[in-house]
Amino acid sequence: QVQLVESGGGLVQPGGSLRLSCVASGIILRVNTMGWYRQAPGKERELVAHITGGGITKYADSVKGRFTISRDNAKNTMYLQMNSLTPEDTAVYYCNFKPPYGANWGKGTLVTVSS
Repeated sequence: QVQLVESGGGLVQPGGSLRLSCVASGIILRVNTMGWYRQAPGKERELVAHITGGGITKYADSVKGRFTISRDNAKNTMYLQMNSLTPEDTAVYYCNFKPPYGANWGKGTLVTVSS
């Protein structure tokens, strides 16, 4: 059974940083293409960044240069380092396969960027 558990969200001021974690069980992250997604209030869920099994990364234009996706194979954990946060980054952040499997959406972790 696949389980993806996100954590690391919180309240941060504009310009601040957060690191999100996605702990996986039931799958091996390094052989899958995985993504970080987010859903802002009143908006559809969107793909923020993804990383292939080979370690190739890609980012949405809105976060390019500010966010970094990475993976710790030993811990079977994926990360999203978020820097220079703006209020527009406020959302619930989720990890999932890319493309996503509906059954694997977790509870997500809420990121609120506000002064």
